[in-house]
Amino acid sequence: MNDLGTNILIWVIHAVLLTVVLLTAFAYTTLLERKVLGRIQSRYGPNRAGPFGLLQPLADGIKLIFKEELTPAGVDRFTFLLAPVLAAVPAVVVFAVIPMGGKANFFGTDIHLTLAPNLNVGILFVLAITSVSVYGIVLAGWASNSKYSMMGSLRSTAQMISYELAMGLSLVALVVVAGTLDLNAIVDQQKELWFVFLQPVGAVIFMLAALAEVNRAPFDLPEAEQELTAGYHTEYSGMKFALFFMAEYIKMSVIAGLAITFFFGGYREPLPLFITRALPVLSVDNTPWLGPVYFSIKVVVLLFVQIWVRATLPRLRYDQLMRLGWKVMLPITLAWVMVTAFVVLLRS
Repeated sequence: MNDLGTNILIWVIHAVLLTVVLLTAFAYTTLLERKVLGRIQSRYGPNRAGPFGLLQPLADGIKLIFKEELTPAGVDRFTFLLAPVLAAVPAVVVFAVIPMGGKANFFGTDIHLTLAPNLNVGILFVLAITSVSVYGIVLAGWASNSKYSMMGSLRSTAQMISYELAMGLSLVALVVVAGTLDLNAIVDQQKELWFVFLQPVGAVIFMLAALAEVNRAPFDLPEAEQELTAGYHTEYSGMKFALFFMAEYIKMSVIAGLAITFFFGGYREPLPLFITRALPVLSVDNTPWLGPVYFSIKVVVLLFVQIWVRATLPRLRYDQLMRLGWKVMLPITLAWVMVTAFVVLLRS
């Protein structure tokens, strides 16, 4: 097989493995959330399906597969079916550019542990793809012919506009410091010091805005069950609902992966200076396969933080949501970009 054929085979295997890992991670993120929420709220989580409830995600999947799928009268059928796909697929695609490791040697062949490692406009790609997923929510509400769904999709549109500005500007400050849009280059620059120590305000703004972007508590107004029954996915059932459900939990991993890449050293080792000097065998440079291990540990920690936030903070009122986005986060981020640019100018 020639080099092109070998590369295509590696890409296909890599893409299939990544998709399988993400789908498995989605299933067990739901279990993690239910277990953690149970502990925080002093109750049991799932503990009936399999040992320690470990087969609960499988039981949920089988239930959704056999659940009756209903399509209400009056819907725009094509758009109604397309919306769940638009919500789920971009969440998986984003992971193609998130660095989960450097180069490692397998069977005498150097293989990069990132599916698309040479994309020099990685941040622009991430912002573009994550914006597409919101169309799934908007179209689901519009196509459902339901006032509850429509209200949820309108809320999502306003929320997206409000918080994407702050999130984008937080990344502008990061780009000013890093001097590149390449995600691999950003990770490499954190070899000795994570960017969270250089960009603490940007890191906090990014995490808050990203939670709002994917409608996670306390920003889950588009699906507020007390007011909207279930919001944009009110009229969805069976596997169509499961796609929205899957999209939300994969997006949790996307948020964690992006935050790790931008601010917490990516796949590089924790305590970088100590490990690289005192325990060089634990350095990613010396043991490349540890990169995905470190990355996975960091993702689990940030998933726990997102679940902790859901269990702790009450949902905001809609006016509070808009006020936080436009009157608090946007001015702070603009000021932070100017401060960052001024400091970088002074140091140059």
